[in-house]
Amino acid sequence: MDIDTVMLAKALAIGLGAIGPGIGIGLIGAKATEAIGRNPEASGKILISMLLASAFVESIAIYALIIAFSIK
Repeated sequence: MDIDTVMLAKALAIGLGAIGPGIGIGLIGAKATEAIGRNPEASGKILISMLLASAFVESIAIYALIIAFSIK
């Protein structure tokens, strides 16, 4: 493959692979903030669930990064 084609493939892999996790983390943060605003006493449980969900969403972005690095 040509070097420009490889670089374009890597850029598209990480760029498109980061769109979903970016949206997901934004939605998680928005909903957690909304839930804490409605029920401040439950902020501890909401925070734990939010952090766990954010970790799962971030793993998708890491998979995209690994795919981008594996393109030769």
